[in-house]
Amino acid sequence: MKIIVIGGNGTIGSSVVKELEQRHEVLIACRHGRDLICDIGSEPSLRALFAKAGKVDAVIVTTGTTHWEELSKMSAEKYQIGLSSKLMGQVNTVLIGTEYLNDGGSFTLTSGILNCDPIKAGSSAAMVNGALEGFIKSAALELPRGLRINVISPTVIEESMPKFAPFFRGYQPVPAAIAALAYSKSVEGLQTGQVYRVGY
Repeated sequence: MKIIVIGGNGTIGSSVVKELEQRHEVLIACRHGRDLICDIGSEPSLRALFAKAGKVDAVIVTTGTTHWEELSKMSAEKYQIGLSSKLMGQVNTVLIGTEYLNDGGSFTLTSGILNCDPIKAGSSAAMVNGALEGFIKSAALELPRGLRINVISPTVIEESMPKFAPFFRGYQPVPAAIAALAYSKSVEGLQTGQVYRVGY
């Protein structure tokens, strides 16, 4: 298969690439991409990405920004960061990418644990994650040509603990390589409309 991994140079994305490139042609897309340049927060950037990549069999998104701050200091503008990037960036990837996906192809998006097990300063991520999970369940009913869509929802990643440990006291992290297996299941399996929870 020909697979695009948007965010393929990140902590999770690089492990997904390592897992899948053993068996498939994998193109890495990110702001400073090895193969393709992409900012998921920009519709023109997404359109340029797919126009350059051409037809593909799977699209994986492992990137997206949210704002981390306690609720009393949040604002509409700060929530908009996550809405524009992690939420609509992934939704627009599906809307634009559908015409470039081969019959029977798949989208795999990324949410996270916080809408199920919230933490202080994580309300933006929790909101976006819940919206993404609702979106893929509904989109799975309507995608054409046998296209599939799933979302991976990992707990905190072991390699990210040096940065995020203060937010995730008491959580059991999982290695990125373990999370990558869920992306493999989504791409190489047959299921659709599923939330694959990793580590919780």
